[in-house]
Amino acid sequence: MSERSSNCSLLVIVLDVNPVWWGRNLVHGDQQLTLSRCVDAMMVLANSHLMMNHLNKLAIIASHSNNSFFVYPKREVSDTESSNGVQQNGDMHDGKYEMFDSMNTHVKNEIKDLVLHNSLHTEFENDSLIAGAVAMALCYIHRYEKESPVGATLSSRVLVIKGCDDNPAQYMNFMNTVFTAQKQNVVIDACLLENDSGLLQQACDITGGVYLKVPQPAGLLQYLLWVFLPDPGTRESLTLPPKVQVDYRAACFCHRHLIDIGYVCSVCLSIFCTFSPICSTCQTTFKIKGPPKLTKKKSKKTSS
Repeated sequence: MSERSSNCSLLVIVLDVNPVWWGRNLVHGDQQLTLSRCVDAMMVLANSHLMMNHLNKLAIIASHSNNSFFVYPKREVSDTESSNGVQQNGDMHDGKYEMFDSMNTHVKNEIKDLVLHNSLHTEFENDSLIAGAVAMALCYIHRYEKESPVGATLSSRVLVIKGCDDNPAQYMNFMNTVFTAQKQNVVIDACLLENDSGLLQQACDITGGVYLKVPQPAGLLQYLLWVFLPDPGTRESLTLPPKVQVDYRAACFCHRHLIDIGYVCSVCLSIFCTFSPICSTCQTTFKIKGPPKLTKKKSKKTSS
């Protein structure tokens, strides 16, 4: 019991809150999956994760089109603010577990403020900074591992809930975070709400995570609890969706386009879609050898 009680599972959820994709999804008449319903399903998963073990930890990162923010854990507040919050919300949420209720309210308010604040001060993009959000998650996991007591066993994983399409310009940054997660033994899971993601397919395959494209948006909560609530050690005993065929196409360093066949620098391993005698990454010059010269074979003289 002592070894089992010392096991701690840290779950970091990265949620795509890009208003372009969510707004377009709402305009097209898809009322089954809205941002508010997705946040509600995510919070049920978060609460369930915390109830699995009293040592389990949670962090939530919201990924926008131009930046990413931690929405949980919340920032440290002063005693005056915390006492005012208890006085204001103490009678309104009677009958609920105070910790879960305060966490759910805080996360919803932070996401609401993030979407509304960025809508007024920034321009929208069609993609979200998933690479930056995953990098923030890995930094948080690394700091938590350093601060954990000696002898404690920590199992860390990152769950990415994504709706918008991939941006090939993030390929290099994202793959760097994937290899870092593999080195830190951090599992990356992916839950796709609409289109497939080649980047997340590679991330799940490299780190040993689960990749799932939700077939029915109305059942998002059921898929989250069924597939992503169990930790990687428990998934071996469960019947989960089969693995998908991974798209291992790489993005060229010159135009950031996904290519099937390209040219690779033998020094820095940069990938290019067209041949160049000088590598733009490491400035290595390649010597182009011409075709080999044809030498005439001497004919042997036949002896009479």
